[in-house]
Amino acid sequence: MISEAQFQNELKIIIENGIREDIGPGDYSSLACIPASANGKAKLLVKDQGIIAGVEFAKMIFHHVDPELVVETFINDGTVVQYGDIVFHVSGSSQSILKAERLVLNSMQRMSAIATKTNSYVKLLEGTKTKVLDTRKTTPGFRAAEKWAVKIGGGENHRFALYDMIMLKDNHNDFAGGITMAINKTKTYLKENQLDLKIIVEARNLDEIKEILQNDGVYRILIDNFNYDDTREAVRLIGNKCLTESSGNINEKTIRHYADCGVDYISSGALTHSVYNMDLSLKAL
Repeated sequence: MISEAQFQNELKIIIENGIREDIGPGDYSSLACIPASANGKAKLLVKDQGIIAGVEFAKMIFHHVDPELVVETFINDGTVVQYGDIVFHVSGSSQSILKAERLVLNSMQRMSAIATKTNSYVKLLEGTKTKVLDTRKTTPGFRAAEKWAVKIGGGENHRFALYDMIMLKDNHNDFAGGITMAINKTKTYLKENQLDLKIIVEARNLDEIKEILQNDGVYRILIDNFNYDDTREAVRLIGNKCLTESSGNINEKTIRHYADCGVDYISSGALTHSVYNMDLSLKAL
């Protein structure tokens, strides 16, 4: 993953772009009927159930819009919530609260959905050594917040983007002339450019597992779209030579079976691309 400073900058960019997109030259609805001097208070109301996420991100949004806004938190990120729970109060300029409202809700609704789904996967893996990973299958422009939500739900982050880890997938290997060629070219490139990046290599079958193992410097092998028997055999072949990761159409019904095969990680795009937003509202008090 990227550094904490880079991650915080990505969050800042999300907020700046979200406010630009939503407010543009002005929130004319509020400007038309609410005096600039008016102060108000609102509550974040839960109308669903699951794991709440985005509370700290909401504070960042409110303070970006207006540093004078005050947020009183009652429920923290990662907490199980039920219908009727009040997560926080926000008070200050009424116009400022309304400017931030939609970005706060859009962000928290999606982050909470992702945290909830991630947490359900984490619970399915209890008692195994396997950890849940996210992917790059995220909403364009909102990746940092979605990966934050995965962490809140108890999962772990995969690489953030194309620049913080090497991942040689099937197309890379085929275009490069084969797995060994791809690995060798990659190690040469990293050395020549003084880059210290971990290398993950995808395998489509057991023969490719064996070929990858003939090369040094591989951090993790991606065991992609294998059945249970072949996954167990792949784990046996790999042993302690590098880490293992299963992926490919893994869902709630199959994830435990793959974990029981002994893999270190299971990555799932569904954590971020197949969720239904949690129902939340910001209501004036």
